[in-house]
Amino acid sequence: MKLKLTIIAFAFLATLNISAQNTYVFLGSYNRDKAAEAIQVYQLDTLNGKLTKTASAKNIINPSYLTVSPNGKYVYACTDTKTPNAGSISSFEFNPENKSLTFLNSQRSGGENPVYVTVHKSGKWVANANYTEGSVSVFPILENGKIDSIAQNFQYMDGSIHKERQTRSHVHSAVFSPQFDYLFLPDLGADKIRCYAFDENQKKPLIEAKNPFTKTDLEAGPRHFTFHPNQKFGYCIEEMAGQISVYQYENGILNKIQRIATHPDKIKEGFESSDIHISPDGKFLYATNRGKENNIAIFSIDENGLLKNIGYQSTLGKHPRVFAIDESGKFLIASNVNTGNVVVFKRNSKTGLLKKVGKEVKMENVSCVQVKRI
Repeated sequence: MKLKLTIIAFAFLATLNISAQNTYVFLGSYNRDKAAEAIQVYQLDTLNGKLTKTASAKNIINPSYLTVSPNGKYVYACTDTKTPNAGSISSFEFNPENKSLTFLNSQRSGGENPVYVTVHKSGKWVANANYTEGSVSVFPILENGKIDSIAQNFQYMDGSIHKERQTRSHVHSAVFSPQFDYLFLPDLGADKIRCYAFDENQKKPLIEAKNPFTKTDLEAGPRHFTFHPNQKFGYCIEEMAGQISVYQYENGILNKIQRIATHPDKIKEGFESSDIHISPDGKFLYATNRGKENNIAIFSIDENGLLKNIGYQSTLGKHPRVFAIDESGKFLIASNVNTGNVVVFKRNSKTGLLKKVGKEVKMENVSCVQVKRI
């Protein structure tokens, strides 16, 4: 009997170990030099949070944002970011068995300074947001993972009231709806969340929506956006105002139900709120603040989608531009651009609070992080 229990326990631990070794962390960098590593890939041990370097890629410039295909085989990056008169979207093939990340191809992004890229659940389309010129582009993805020629590009000229930062449109992200039938575009420059219907079966999938945009508060500066796992609520982080706006969501329509600060009341100005994500269980929302704060604001989410601040966690670095939560919900990984360090936090599933684990990873000017279980 003891032998049987021992065998069962060993098999269970072996299964856990295998599961712990198939989650990967993808890091981008403002490398500014093709000879420097632009993307690094680490294996995440989901038992203890340890990161082990697996692969890397050079010969590209400034990948500001990454996304991974649904099947985990391909990585898409905003490249030539912060490069005058340039901007591209690049594809890579990731092979965990060979520990390789291989460049496939690039396409012009359709606007200067691409800052966000996302993949449709079908794996057949990629969409990106271009910040400087305020535009969105969509590209077909070929069967070999390469990016085909641009299918659509829409540019916007309208701005808002801030005399320096909102003279024109600055689209900061492109986020698919839960059913992948709409594409939402937070526009920092215009104080709008733009929206298109999306038909994956059309050669030009972006279709004018009945409600083409949702207005935000003036000088809000909408930046990143995420949906609740129950698909009923959307959450937009506002960079300039340091706020999160909460929306009820249905069929491409956003109706605001709450607006809450990402910072303590004592902080009155200099907001640089950046990224936003929800735990897989839908109970907690996390939002990063850069500038003087350099922290993660933690919120509980009630059954009506409303937020309540329950604390702050330092990111243990400066300028946490992007963070990610692994698919198990156990870990949150923050990337700090100015200090070039990546920190793994273990997430308490009951309280939502965070605790640093493992050893930090160093990557100069680390710009973004994505996590994918493959």
